[in-house]
Amino acid sequence: MIKLYGHEVSGNSYKAKLMLSLLGLEYEWLKVDLLAGAHKQPEFLALNPFGQVPVLVDDEIVLADAQAILVYLARQYGGESWLPLQAESMSRVIRWLSTAAGEVRQGPESARLYYLFGATNINLDRAQQKATFILTQLDKRLSTHTWLEFDRPTIADVAVFPYVALARDGKIDLDAYPHVLAWIDRVKQLPGYTPMAGI
Repeated sequence: MIKLYGHEVSGNSYKAKLMLSLLGLEYEWLKVDLLAGAHKQPEFLALNPFGQVPVLVDDEIVLADAQAILVYLARQYGGESWLPLQAESMSRVIRWLSTAAGEVRQGPESARLYYLFGATNINLDRAQQKATFILTQLDKRLSTHTWLEFDRPTIADVAVFPYVALARDGKIDLDAYPHVLAWIDRVKQLPGYTPMAGI
C-alpha cells in the first residue's frame, strides 16, 4: 500500500493527500511530528535527506517534494487527464508547478508561515507584495478559464490550490479575487475532494 508521510498543517502534505483522494487511491497516512523534530531524525532523513514533508512511498519507490509526488501520481495512476504527455500541453501544466514552488511559495505560503508559525526569517512586506501579484495574475487567468489549463482540472490546479486557499491564514484577504474564490469552490466540488483545516 502507498504510504504518505506528512503533517496535517502542511499545505504541501495536503497537495499529495488531495491528489491521492482525487484519484481514489488507498494509502496509509503517517504523521511526521514536526514540532518534536521527527523530520530531523535518522529514520526520516533516510527517506528524505532534506528533512521535509511530504514523502511518498509506493513499494520500492520513495519520492520527496510535493510537485514531484503530483507528477508521479498523475503519470502512474491518473493518465492523460491529469498530466498530458504531449510536449506543449505537459509544459503548460508544469509551468504551474513552478508557479506553486515560486510565486505562491514566496507570497501566500510565506505570509502563512509568518502569522501561523511565527517564522522570523520571513520578510512580511515582500510576502504580501508577492501574494498580491500572484493572486492578481490568478484572478485574471481564471476570469477567462474554468481551470488553470485546459477544460478540466490537472495537477496544475492541485499544486496551486492549497496555499492559495489557505491565504487567509497569512492575513491575506481573498475577497478582492472573485474568480479565485470561484475556482476554490470548483476544486472543492471535485469527486474525491478531501478537506483541510483552514480551507
